[in-house]
Amino acid sequence: MKYISVAIDGPSGAGKSTVARAAAAQLGYVYVDTGAMYRTIGLAVCRRGISGEDTEGIRSVLPDIRVGITYENGAQHVLLNGEDVSSEIRTPEIAYYASRVSAVPEVREFLLNTQRDMAKNGNILMDGRDIGTVILPDAPVKIFLTASAESRAERRYKELAEKGQQVTMESVLHDINERDRQDMNRAIAPLRQAEDAVLLDTSALTLEESIASVLRIIREKTEENK
Repeated sequence: MKYISVAIDGPSGAGKSTVARAAAAQLGYVYVDTGAMYRTIGLAVCRRGISGEDTEGIRSVLPDIRVGITYENGAQHVLLNGEDVSSEIRTPEIAYYASRVSAVPEVREFLLNTQRDMAKNGNILMDGRDIGTVILPDAPVKIFLTASAESRAERRYKELAEKGQQVTMESVLHDINERDRQDMNRAIAPLRQAEDAVLLDTSALTLEESIASVLRIIREKTEENK
């Protein structure tokens, strides 16, 4: 049986995870949030007091890290050495660490085979920043989901404020722009749109409209590849 892989890439705060998770649920696909894997390694590095700039320090912790993924009621949970850290990894500090560790070649190699193996065992929808360009370059469906920095910052600000985190709109926008700069200029697997990816700008779309657009693209591309 030939399984279908859907690759969704895009910048931080574009809503990839929320949209991808909902689309996967409607299609009955397994959802894989690769960003959560990098955040998990970032959390491990942060907990050890290692600087995000300390490449050697980041490399040194990899042998002691086990990243696992489980699913409960269709929701992905990420484990760090057996501990569910799904909530702990969703902070601006860990987002920063995720960006730093993802620029380390050994970290990407550490996760690469795990991510590719997932696509061999069922229909999956995987989101990240280099899924269509590096992880699953042969995926029949590729989407580059983006939005303006301002709209992404506004969404992230509301999300963090609802969780009770003390942040300002200015600081969130700064973090978004800095993350974009890091992701697009890193030497290894920089953020970019795959040549055969469909561009979807959600700046002016509601969440429901974004999900509907992704589902439409997936169905159209799947039909083309039959």
